[in-house]
This record gives sequence, structure tokens and C-alpha cells, in this order.
Amino acid sequence: QVQLVESGGGLVQAGGSLRLSCAPSGRTFSRDAMAWFRQALGKERELVAAIRWTGGSTYYADSVKGRFTISRDNTKNTVYLQMNSLKPEDTAVYYCAARRYYSGSAYFGNYDYWGQGTQVTVSS
Repeated sequence: QVQLVESGGGLVQAGGSLRLSCAPSGRTFSRDAMAWFRQALGKERELVAAIRWTGGSTYYADSVKGRFTISRDNTKNTVYLQMNSLKPEDTAVYYCAARRYYSGSAYFGNYDYWGQGTQVTVSS
């Protein structure tokens, strides 16, 4: 059984920074892409950032471009989300996800494994 474990969420003032981390526990697995999604209260879940595991190409939602950076450490099987210049509208539960196989879209499509989520709260 694969589980993704997130860490690094918390409460921060507007303009501050946080770094989220995500690593799998349990058995190892190959992956095509990993991503960070978020879901704010009363809103649909949205893809925030994604990275292809081979090659490292990235995707960012328009709302976070220039402020968030997704990266990976292949040796640690870990993906990170560096979040700078945080805004109150970034407040949400952030989920890490992994996709095992390419499914026709570089960054979207179905993701196979999910973390439990970590709360990020940005105060004004």
C-alpha cells in the first residue's frame, strides 16, 4: 500500500512563506508525475502545481505563478512546494498526489495516490 505523507503546513501572515513536503511511505513505486492540489472551504479542488518526474517540467496555476515553486528530489522520492508571498486566498487544505502513468495530459488527468492533506492558513 502506498501512502503519501505531507508536512509543512501551518499558519502564516500574508506575505510570508511556507514549504510543503511530500514523500511516500510503504512500498516504492514508479511515477510519471506528482502534483499539489488545494481545496478551500466551499470550493472545488484545484491543481496548483505539478512536475513530471522524468525531465522535471512543471505546471503552475495562474493564481500562483511567480510565487510558488514545485521541485523534486529523486534521491529522497520527495516533492516540495515552496510558497512565497502568500495571500489570504491561498488558505486551503493542500494535497499531494502522484500519478503512475502518463494518461494523455502532461499534468492533468487521474492521479492514483493521495496524501491526507495539510492545512495552510494565511492571515491578513
